[in-house]
Amino acid sequence: MFCIRLFTILLFLLSSNGNSVFNQYKETLKEIHTPENSKKNPVLALNKYEQLRNKKVVSLFIVLIIILFFLFYFFYENNRLKQKIKRKDIKQKILLNVINAGIDSQEIERKKIASFLHDNVNSLLSSAGLHLNVFTIQNNINSEEIQKTKAILTEVHDLLRDISHDLVPALLVRFGLIYALEDLCERNSNSNIIFEFSSTIPTEKRYVEKFEMKIYFIISELFSNIIKHSDAKKTTISLVEKNNQLVIVIHDDGKGFTTKKTKDAEGFGLNRIRARIKKFKGNFTIDSKPKEGTTIKIKIPLPH
Repeated sequence: MFCIRLFTILLFLLSSNGNSVFNQYKETLKEIHTPENSKKNPVLALNKYEQLRNKKVVSLFIVLIIILFFLFYFFYENNRLKQKIKRKDIKQKILLNVINAGIDSQEIERKKIASFLHDNVNSLLSSAGLHLNVFTIQNNINSEEIQKTKAILTEVHDLLRDISHDLVPALLVRFGLIYALEDLCERNSNSNIIFEFSSTIPTEKRYVEKFEMKIYFIISELFSNIIKHSDAKKTTISLVEKNNQLVIVIHDDGKGFTTKKTKDAEGFGLNRIRARIKKFKGNFTIDSKPKEGTTIKIKIPLPH
């Protein structure tokens, strides 16, 4: 803006100067064509005419140089701004790729560990408990130590099952996203907060496994943030398919926050969520006000 104003002022001054020169130029022409002046000193009049014409040419030349200078400066600044934006976009893409690579590797490891716990460790524990039961029955042994051992094996089995479920829910793998989210709402509901689930999508609807896992963990992380930070008593989540997009709306009646303070919002671990959604070319918006709760809206193109 400063450059534009300066450029306007210079043009005005130069145009004023040019107008004065042009007026002098016209007056000189009148003097030359006056019969009396022509007869008195025609050479002086002609020299004066030449000087004024030269002044006019110089003034126009200066204006042209200034215009060219400002044009060059404008294109230089515009190009520099484009390069700055391009570098910023590249840095952002690299950051998103790094975050998504970390998330993808974590989810792969989650699936491997969950599968290992469920298919191997839990199976071995079940087998050990079964053999112990057969041994006690065959030998008619009723020992307190053996009963404690059975109880410990059962407790370890249940703990590993819960850990496996937290890593990759069995419902998500077997029955799909809608079943898993219903279960997530039920498991997170307690006397302090209630999670209500609604969906217009058929319960048996299945998506690509990777897509389902991403959506599930995004919502799971948002639920965790709500429980930790919102002081909400009720949270609702709704799912709908619209315009070939999966639309997810999560609303809580908590304390809310000022969305203009982006640092406060990003402090809740939303960078990871944004990175996941951007990978799917989706949209993520937060509408929140102090003491009025928070509404989160997610739009993600459906996988084909």
